Amino acid sequence: MLNRSAIILGASGSVGQALLAEVLHCESFSRVLVITRQPLGLQLDARVQECLVPDMVPNKLFQAVVDALSKLDGDVLGFSALGVGAGTAKISLEAHRAVDVDLNAAFARGLRASGKVQHLAFMSAMGANANARTTGSGAPGMPRYARVKGEAEAAVQKDGPAVVSIFRPAMIIGSRHTPWLLSAMLPLFSALTPARFRSIRTTEIAQAMVAASLQPPAHSAIYSYPEMMALIAAA
Repeated sequence: MLNRSAIILGASGSVGQALLAEVLHCESFSRVLVITRQPLGLQLDARVQECLVPDMVPNKLFQAVVDALSKLDGDVLGFSALGVGAGTAKISLEAHRAVDVDLNAAFARGLRASGKVQHLAFMSAMGANANARTTGSGAPGMPRYARVKGEAEAAVQKDGPAVVSIFRPAMIIGSRHTPWLLSAMLPLFSALTPARFRSIRTTEIAQAMVAASLQPPAHSAIYSYPEMMALIAAA
């Protein structure tokens, strides 16, 4: 097995769980470090180490990442699927930014400061736009939601490793936040949907993120549905 490690933020969410499972399934990693607020409560592989950050604020997350990575050698690949998830319509812009922007930026800074991580696979969302309006609802698909996601992308690119691969899924099938009936119906309309707006499964996002990380690109890039499917096909 290669002396390669993964460090994951956001492993408790629907995509994060799929990502952790894919990282372990591909058998390319000798160690998997999961940064989390509380134990995941999953039956984990022996390669997984949980690094608990109970008070998940930017400065403490940054230091936890730097400290944890100081104990690893070999190649380390970074992954983040951290986001508020459901309920963004019910929280303030500041509360949304505190998670999606500030925590992801702190994680990215920690990766860069460690000197051991050259690539970050980062999950964002379709429509991310740092120049979108900040007024109105923060629900997914609305301008304020797009603004936060765009700001998060800009933050991890500015503060993170040399190369950041950004993944922008549209509707996610298999997410606990997507109603089951909608998940069942979406694939039926796939042929009528513009390619980049097609629904995608949590497992497919995870496969694409891992595929990009195992063959890191030379430059930062954005991946929507067609590019994610191409990564999977080429893996």
